[in-house]
Amino acid sequence: MLLLANFFWGLSFPVVKTIVLLHGVLVPQAGSWFSAIYTVAPRFLLATAVLVALKPFDFWRVTRGEVKQGVIIGLFSSAGMLLQNDALQFTSASTSAFLTQFYAILIPVYVAIRARRNPGWVVWTCCVLVLAGVAVLGRFDWRELKLGRGEWETLVASLFFMGQILWLGKKEFSANRAERLTLVMFATEALVFAGLAGATAPDVASLVTPWTSPAWLALTGTLTVFCTLGSFSLMNAWQPKITETEAGLIYCVEPIFGSVMALFLPALFSVWAGINYANEQATMHLLMGGGLITAANVLLQLKPPAKG
Repeated sequence: MLLLANFFWGLSFPVVKTIVLLHGVLVPQAGSWFSAIYTVAPRFLLATAVLVALKPFDFWRVTRGEVKQGVIIGLFSSAGMLLQNDALQFTSASTSAFLTQFYAILIPVYVAIRARRNPGWVVWTCCVLVLAGVAVLGRFDWRELKLGRGEWETLVASLFFMGQILWLGKKEFSANRAERLTLVMFATEALVFAGLAGATAPDVASLVTPWTSPAWLALTGTLTVFCTLGSFSLMNAWQPKITETEAGLIYCVEPIFGSVMALFLPALFSVWAGINYANEQATMHLLMGGGLITAANVLLQLKPPAKG
């Protein structure tokens, strides 16, 4: 089920990138932050409406624990998505997909520190491999010691996604019901992004115009059904059944799906949406950087840290 969730998230990378480019055509007067926010706000508003419509009389029967966990997870996810979507305007979908997985190594390290136990040579070796992969993917300039805006934002977003994963796995919330937790999470993100969209929109037309585009509606519908309702419902229902470390490793399949889809979907979306979004290629940076990160996660999967 989590692999299926990863497939949906992998699809979201080229879809979000297409919507961002489409915003440049539909609302050219809007800035980069509004463009990033308005790829997220509609999907969570629509997803919340769908969940409420499916169970209209079950809406108010959430427990205090479900509200607490849902709001916190929603805030972590909101911060991560905001940075990740803005970063997509300054880096490729494939690079973003791989860099997002930085939390896969941070999670076992955090768990080991929390348990006050050395994670062992395997974890430290994997950390080195991931850092090397990040440097290659981000085309790290050793002379200037900096990464580009897109790469930095994606790495910071990864930290927020790590918080989301850790809070979802907390034992104190084991009695929470996945469908109600998901509803609270979606409602939290809908409120956050709706407020940010209103604050960053240059005018009312920027909020209305995208809804008149058939291509934008279809892409947003895809994000809502598959990459929001489908993926997060699966994540919230099935991740608590395994450890945080295992979850972080499984989520590393996401960039594989994202990279493969970015090889052929952009050209199809371009013809359909009337934009210029070229297919990505399997460059040496992508192969080397992604290969190092993938090798680290395979190694960690073969000998994962002991459960705490």
